[in-house]
Amino acid sequence: MIGKLKGLIDEIGDDHVLIDVQGVCYVAYCSARTLSRIGSAGERVTLFIETYVREDQLKLFGFLTALEREWFLLLQSVQGVGSKVALAVLSTLPPADLANAIALQDKAAVSRAPGVGPKVAIRILTELKNKAPAFAGEAGTTIGLKQEIGEGVASAPVADAVSALTNLGYSRDQAANAVAAALKNGGEDADSARLIRLGLKELSR
Repeated sequence: MIGKLKGLIDEIGDDHVLIDVQGVCYVAYCSARTLSRIGSAGERVTLFIETYVREDQLKLFGFLTALEREWFLLLQSVQGVGSKVALAVLSTLPPADLANAIALQDKAAVSRAPGVGPKVAIRILTELKNKAPAFAGEAGTTIGLKQEIGEGVASAPVADAVSALTNLGYSRDQAANAVAAALKNGGEDADSARLIRLGLKELSR
């Protein structure tokens, strides 16, 4: 089983990269986001690998981070999501943004991925909502709050502050991040006015 490849980029295709590892070239299928960040031909690269073995094929999928690979596997635990759709989702949303979308139950964000219709997007949001915090990476500290906002169970001051910031033109994700930071700085008992003020200060940075 191949877990990681280290070598030189030989060629980059539309959906894959060819990596030369001491004279042996491996084809690794990657998300568009990974391919755009991987470098150019002749440069060294390290990819985390997920190996798929089928009766008629052996296929390698490559990722720049172990977290992205974990999300690739997690997405495929959802009914109707295979490797192609999982890569499409990761091409559209990096892991932190995907965790945010799931926490906020943001169907529109997930539906932007090619091949992801409304039904599949809803399944992703529903089936992964309790798993997102564990796979959120650095964004994990604010995911719990975002889940409360997405499920409509956040406290009144938090909900009011997020609503006020979105009414000012900020996205729900930006507003939720700002209010999460405001709660950390202002305390759990801060009222909506204080959260809005601190949130705006956070957004102006």
